[in-house]
Amino acid sequence: MSESGARDGALLGGVALLERAVSYALGSLHLVTRDALAHATPCPWWDLGALLWHLDDAVVSMLEAVTGAEVALGDSWGVQPPAGDPVGAVRSHARELIGACSRAEQSRCAVAIAGLTVSTALVATTGAVEIAVHGWDAAQACGRHRPLPASLAADLLEVVPLFVTDADRPGRFAPPVELPRRASPADRLVAYLGRNPHRALVNRAGSWLCAPLTLSHTR
Repeated sequence: MSESGARDGALLGGVALLERAVSYALGSLHLVTRDALAHATPCPWWDLGALLWHLDDAVVSMLEAVTGAEVALGDSWGVQPPAGDPVGAVRSHARELIGACSRAEQSRCAVAIAGLTVSTALVATTGAVEIAVHGWDAAQACGRHRPLPASLAADLLEVVPLFVTDADRPGRFAPPVELPRRASPADRLVAYLGRNPHRALVNRAGSWLCAPLTLSHTR
């Protein structure tokens, strides 16, 4: 299959891709304890609690879009994340997003985001990338090596260049990390998104991943 054909296939299977991404991420959320919410993450401007609230905000925005509300882009909570349980919020809203995307796809509803009309498959695929990669971040913040399943990572690799380009760096994402040519799909995916999959494996118990982080939560 050609590269464009594989990419089109992944997009068309957006809801199924989202289900697989959510399943992976929910496994990572099982690792999160109250103390872990203060841990550093591979995203240097967020501790784990703030990262999960950012993820929840993104998921809620997509959920609102596929259920008929026109939404803008960007975190809604401003300088400080809200109080409460970010793990439970992400878990609940991610499951709701799967159902909403499935219903919207069946009814062929148009989705409006930031003034643009997009397909449900595109929203679902965007959600799959966001949820899967932040699921990896969460596991890393808990000091656990939990790579994405190879088939899921390979499918996400086909579509992620549509969502993350050079224009997104270094603002939203760090530059890609160079890896050996034979690196796994899981490592290549997180490396494309500016994360170093090997840095996380060195001295995990005492590494930067498990240290409390004090941040102002500015972007």
